[in-house]
Amino acid sequence: MTTAQTIDATHRARRAMIDSQLRTSGVNTPFVLKRMGEVAREDFVPASARGIAYMDRAIRLDNGKALPAPLVHGRMLEEAAPSGSESAIVVDAGSGYLAELLRPLVAELTVLSPEDAVGNGRKGSGANLLLIDGAVEQIPAALAKRLADGARVITGTASKGVTRLAVGRKTGEAIALLPVADMGIPVLSEFAAPKGWSF
Repeated sequence: MTTAQTIDATHRARRAMIDSQLRTSGVNTPFVLKRMGEVAREDFVPASARGIAYMDRAIRLDNGKALPAPLVHGRMLEEAAPSGSESAIVVDAGSGYLAELLRPLVAELTVLSPEDAVGNGRKGSGANLLLIDGAVEQIPAALAKRLADGARVITGTASKGVTRLAVGRKTGEAIALLPVADMGIPVLSEFAAPKGWSF
C-alpha cells in the first residue's frame, strides 16, 4: 500500500468512526466531531495497532494501560463542554490522545500521569476542569487539592466490576460524582480504593 493509500484509508476509518460510532450513539456536538475528525488517533497507539486505531473498543498501550474506545472520548468531551477559558488537567494513561483532543479547547492544559496525579505535587494547581482518561475507584485527596472550588470533573468510575462515565464538581474538599452512562472504560489501578471502600 502506498503512502497516499494509507493516508486515504485512515481518513476513511476516521470518518467511519464519526458516522458509525459517535453519531449513532448520540454524540453529535459539532466541536466534538470536529476535534475527533482532526486528530489522527493512529498516532497515539502502538505501531502494531495503527491499523485498528479506530475500532470501537479499547486498545492496549505499550505501558500495559489502554486507550479507551472513541465513544468514551466523544462522551467525555461532550460532558466537559469546554468554553475556551478553562485551566484544565488531563490525567493521561499514556497515549496523549485525550489531551490532544482537549488542548485547543481550553486556555491552559496540564497533563499528569496517573502516578503524578495521586502524588502531592502542585502541577496544575487551581484547575477548574479535570478529565481522567480511565475509570477510577476513588479520586484521591491529593488530586482534588489541585482543583479550584467548583471545578468540573469528568471521569470513568469503577465499582463491583462495572465502569461508568461520571460527571461532578468539587465542593469544598469533596468531589461529588454522578454516573451518566454505563460504558466500558479501562480501569486505572493507581486509583484503586482501599479494600472495603466503594463509591
